[in-house]
Amino acid sequence: MDSQKKYPRSFSFEFFPPRTAEGAEKLRAVREALGALGPEFFSVTFGAGGSTQQGTLETVLAIQAAGHDAAPHISCIGTGRDTIRGLLETYRGHGIRRLVALRGDIPSGAGVGGPGEFRHANELVAFIRETFGDHFHIEVAAYPEFHPQAPSARADLANFKRKVEAGADSALTQYFYNPDAYFRFVDDCEKLGVDLPIVPGIMPITNYVQLARFSDACGAEIPRWIRKRLEGFGDDREAIAAFGLDVVTDLCRRLLEGGAPGLHFYTMNRVEPTRTIWKNLGLGD
Repeated sequence: MDSQKKYPRSFSFEFFPPRTAEGAEKLRAVREALGALGPEFFSVTFGAGGSTQQGTLETVLAIQAAGHDAAPHISCIGTGRDTIRGLLETYRGHGIRRLVALRGDIPSGAGVGGPGEFRHANELVAFIRETFGDHFHIEVAAYPEFHPQAPSARADLANFKRKVEAGADSALTQYFYNPDAYFRFVDDCEKLGVDLPIVPGIMPITNYVQLARFSDACGAEIPRWIRKRLEGFGDDREAIAAFGLDVVTDLCRRLLEGGAPGLHFYTMNRVEPTRTIWKNLGLGD
């Protein structure tokens, strides 16, 4: 973990583009509340094949207009080179300086080389660097528990290294609940000579059914003891929320004490429980 301890701490929050006017107004209130905590940036997700492209752009510009740095996600699967270039030119024209560059989900029935001109995120990172130089700070994804489609842990680490060598500046991880998975992942990266900030992704626990569905889809492991405790609460949402706050606060505290260079919260467009975890950690207002 020595590589991570030298980096300044970075705290950030992630949103998804709202689909309705009501959702946009709700997100505005969430942005104002979380913005008061002073994050380094807000990131905004990007649907498969650019399906939320306009929503991402509108959300990013609203965040920027409110005086915060915004980092739009860019996924390359199902999106052509010219489309990506045009979108990035739009972001550059609006003064956006940070991106989250991702491969994105492969459409059902398509192979890795399906629609689009890029097969992997490292190709997207290389394209951004070749086309726009150092204008953008590029975040990439990291998987402490390894990508669910990776053939092996070794292959997944090699893929991450390729993204870094292509020009990534820092990384945000998939969420996890076992801090040792993160610490070991960083140690493995150090052995490969990979040295950049790797910020843990944090998913608050509020709804067990939803969390289990997300985790099964993205390969994030919910430790058995946590699953059993959550299952035992049944439909008691207050008990689930209270337990989730304790578990995730403890996770964050262990990560920060162990040298993690910050935290990236998957807010699900909600103020709570992210703000509560923040306050539990004594990060201030």
